[in-house]
Amino acid sequence: MAIVLGQPGVDGLRDAVGALRECQRDEAPMQLHPGDLGWFWQFGAEATGAAVRTWSRDGEFLAVGLLDGARLLRLTTAPGAQRDEDLAQQLARDVSEPERGVLPAGKVSVEAPTGALVHDLLFEAGWNAGEPWTPLRRDLTEPMPDPDVRIEVIGPERAHVRTAVQRASFDKSTFTDERWHAMAAGLPYADARCLVAYDDQGNAVAAVTVWSAGPGKPGLLEPMGVHREYRGHGYGKAISVAAAAALQKLGSSSAMVCTQSANVGAVATYKSAGFQQLPERLDKYRDQNSRARAVVAVVNNGILNGRSGKD
Repeated sequence: MAIVLGQPGVDGLRDAVGALRECQRDEAPMQLHPGDLGWFWQFGAEATGAAVRTWSRDGEFLAVGLLDGARLLRLTTAPGAQRDEDLAQQLARDVSEPERGVLPAGKVSVEAPTGALVHDLLFEAGWNAGEPWTPLRRDLTEPMPDPDVRIEVIGPERAHVRTAVQRASFDKSTFTDERWHAMAAGLPYADARCLVAYDDQGNAVAAVTVWSAGPGKPGLLEPMGVHREYRGHGYGKAISVAAAAALQKLGSSSAMVCTQSANVGAVATYKSAGFQQLPERLDKYRDQNSRARAVVAVVNNGILNGRSGKD
């Protein structure tokens, strides 16, 4: 049965979000989460539908991808599909041929779960290892400590507080009140919460959005930020502890977050909040137009078949 590449559009987003929920496992490497789609939803349902790609076989989802910008594809694979040769070959072709409508020519990147077979195929085709990222996880089976700061769960009438802290935490942030409301109208936000932490003087000092994938599944922190004027006082740790507690209340089995490995301060903050550092993961990137079709030649030459011992 052939694997079909799809672009679900607005009407197919519910199924795509559902497939992402089903892919989440504590024992699986960190991968694209429903919360990633939820955060992207700030750009609207139409933009989100246009950015999603799916790979299915006989009506069953095998992989879901999000174009997080024009040149980065972030992937999740279904349980049991990470080492599926047919899927790996199809993914490699689709990300390498611009006419397939996934990634354009030129420099592009693919983020896939650690251990997925598509990594091997892209490496064989000359793709390079990209910037290292550090995933971290906190188990939520035990009672959570108090964050020691006042925490507010943000509703629509207080969206301006959440967006203001976001912009004060990230220099290039474009997160406006309008975008918060668009995000909150998205399907994944039904199982999400926005939290803001306050200091003793009532200043909003840190914020986070947490996303549940459903009871018994890993939840996600995306994003967390500390107001630039209030850094160095432990508010990052406090809001991260509060985020984990919020996910625990939503029924999540663990809390997950991923940050650039070069951001040693962020890694230290999450570890101080009880998150355990996991092995680094590396994206794959292609930096030359001439390599756009190289992976197709690799697949057609039977490198995967040769590795598996098939004829």
